[in-house]
Amino acid sequence: MKFKIVKRCHEDLGSIHGLLKSFLPFARKRMGFNKPPTIFFQSDDTNAKKLLGKTAHYDPTTLNVTVYITGRHPKDVLRSLSHELVHHGQNCRGEFGRTSDTSPVYAQKDNHLRGMEIEAYREGNLCFRDWEDGVKMNKIQISMPLKESLLREEEPEEELEQIQEKTY
Repeated sequence: MKFKIVKRCHEDLGSIHGLLKSFLPFARKRMGFNKPPTIFFQSDDTNAKKLLGKTAHYDPTTLNVTVYITGRHPKDVLRSLSHELVHHGQNCRGEFGRTSDTSPVYAQKDNHLRGMEIEAYREGNLCFRDWEDGVKMNKIQISMPLKESLLREEEPEEELEQIQEKTY
C-alpha cells in the first residue's frame, strides 16, 4: 500500500520521513485499514503559540490526516499521527457513519464517539510504543544512519542558574 505524504510546512521532515518508511506499514498492519490515507504535515505558527492548539485531525470524508508540526518534537508528531491513523482505521470499518457530531465537545456528548476516542488514544499510543520498542530492540529495521542518529546522545544543555518552583 502506498501512502501519499504532502509537505505543507517549512520544517525539515528528513528524520520523520525516514521513520515513516518503517512506521506506516507497521501501523497499517496493526490497525488493519484497507485504504491509504493522505497525510499532510502542516506548519501553523499561530497554532503553535496556543497552549491548547491543534496537534492533528482526521477528515473521514477525504481520508486526509493533517498533523501540525511547528514547534513539536518528531516523536510527538508521530504519536499524533498514530492516533489519527486509528481514526482512519475506524473509518475504513464504517464507524464514522453512525454519527455526524463534530462539535468541540463531541467526545463528551456522544457515547459512540467517546468510545472511538478511547480506542484512538489506547491503540494509537500502544502502536507507536510497540513500533518504537521494536526499533530500539532491533526487531524492526530502519536505515543504519537513521538508527545511529536516534541512538546518539545529545549534548546536555547548560543548566539554568535557578529554577523557580511552583505549586499548583
